[in-house]
Amino acid sequence: MIEHLVDLEISIGDYVLTNGAIAAVVIVDAIVRLLPGALGHEQSAIDDSLSHESSGLEAPHYTRPAEFRGWKVPEILLSGNHAHIAKWRKQEALKRTKKNRPDLLK
Repeated sequence: MIEHLVDLEISIGDYVLTNGAIAAVVIVDAIVRLLPGALGHEQSAIDDSLSHESSGLEAPHYTRPAEFRGWKVPEILLSGNHAHIAKWRKQEALKRTKKNRPDLLK
């Protein structure tokens, strides 16, 4: 029946939702964030996990304070050495992708 009534079928993942409204919101959000100005910075959508520029998941993100509940920001991120930070982010992204989404590396 779906072949006769639907022009395009889109999957948002392998899981079951309680209704179609939730899936519709996911689709709307995915599209709106690509509109100029929606994210506040043009580079944000390009740098996101799973973007066409990315080969996998993103590295972990940290914010202030540098220590919270005993969790510390890695020293490399506080170093100010942008080359080392970029290398660290790439390594951490690869680790995270291997652990959580190895299928993206194929």
